[in-house]
Amino acid sequence: MNTLTVPGLLAVQVVGALALTPILIGVMRQTRARLEGRAGGGVTQPWRDVRKLLAKEPLQAAGTGPMLSATPLLLITSSLVVCALVPLVGTASLATVPDDLFVVVSVLLLGTVALALLGLESGTAFGGMGSSRHMTIAALVEPTVLVAVYALSIPVGTSALSAIVAARVQDPASVVSPVGLLAVVALGIAVLAETGRLPVDNPSTHLELTMVHEAMVLESSGRDLAWLEVGSWLRLTALLGLLVNLAIPWGVATTLSLSAVLLGVAAIVVKLLVAGMLVAAGEVFLAKLRLFRVPELLAGSFVLAFLAVTASFLIGGAP
Repeated sequence: MNTLTVPGLLAVQVVGALALTPILIGVMRQTRARLEGRAGGGVTQPWRDVRKLLAKEPLQAAGTGPMLSATPLLLITSSLVVCALVPLVGTASLATVPDDLFVVVSVLLLGTVALALLGLESGTAFGGMGSSRHMTIAALVEPTVLVAVYALSIPVGTSALSAIVAARVQDPASVVSPVGLLAVVALGIAVLAETGRLPVDNPSTHLELTMVHEAMVLESSGRDLAWLEVGSWLRLTALLGLLVNLAIPWGVATTLSLSAVLLGVAAIVVKLLVAGMLVAAGEVFLAKLRLFRVPELLAGSFVLAFLAVTASFLIGGAP
């Protein structure tokens, strides 16, 4: 047979995300290291780190409950579901579990809340501080993601992500339209904030007063830390993949033929690696914003998303 089923396509997306994500993180770290004049650990270093952590027993502080072990599994499970729902390789979706915008954001929110609960469960000052900052940023990011993608859904008449990406493949003019440009820029800022990248958060810092993500996982170790790292990386892969497919939709499989799916796999690999290198290169020249300046940046991204919605109604109109 030369065609795949919808579950087969979703399995390709999940397995491909699991295989590509550590390489993507390795490429981003290596790019940043080279631009900073360092040798770096190599592209495969994240694979080695995860393998080492999976071989270790997790340690828990006295007084902690089962939440410390349950949240890493919840985070990686929600991340895998997002990778299956977001149209990374193709635009086919299940009828029972739609890739609707609100469904995807809700699943993302499960992982966000899981990380916040993890920081609170540890009972440390840094964990609570990280959870507080994490939820503050999430409260500003989630509306921007919803409004930005909603602006792109208005001409299509549906909030299904697969239909939005398929419409952009069929209508190249929408990619460079004012609505498309405003929405993609707003979504790009939101993705950087949601995944803890500069200028909102520094993924390589361990300074107590500036940590957000790292503060919440300080008390995790062994297999638990491995699941947390992989789950966070998968969120980056899914959101960055959605961003690049909305910005450059060509190559996404709109049918279930084997050739189209293989082309979709090759396209998303190239687009993710290039986007990852660009993000890492940009981080070299960016400084982390002060915490009280982050809401200003995220408010600006929300304004761009709102302008995209307004322009979508004025220019294209709802069908």
